[in-house]
Amino acid sequence: MKKVLLIAIISLSTYFSANAQEIGVRFGGTNGAGGAALDGVFGAGPGRIHADLGFYKDGVGIDVLWDFINKPLGGEAFSWYLGAGPTTYISDDFWLGVCGEIGLEYRFNTVPIALGVDWRPTLWVIEETKFGADSFGLCARFIFGKY
Repeated sequence: MKKVLLIAIISLSTYFSANAQEIGVRFGGTNGAGGAALDGVFGAGPGRIHADLGFYKDGVGIDVLWDFINKPLGGEAFSWYLGAGPTTYISDDFWLGVCGEIGLEYRFNTVPIALGVDWRPTLWVIEETKFGADSFGLCARFIFGKY
């Protein structure tokens, strides 16, 4: 079952990365487990989808968050975002939960690059029920199309 789920996750991440408006990397992790993740952002009506395929310690994780608030902060280059969505971590055990996200992003005016920092508190519900608040990340993404 874990192998089928892992194949589905990789297939979905390939589809999402092919349709991304921004793609890059997120350094950080899931509740203290440091690592790196393929980071993508996709337009979704009034908000956006922020998805990650992460490689952490002994497992693979995926987050698919809907950022329902994405607003400029002061000048045009800074913005902040707030969202929530499902998260999973697959290693020897299978973890499933929901995480929130709040972040700050800077988009350069002359080059198609976005840099961001975020915090993702997580409530795990499968494998164990527990809350983790120590997931911080640093993102660097290339912006496709209009920037």
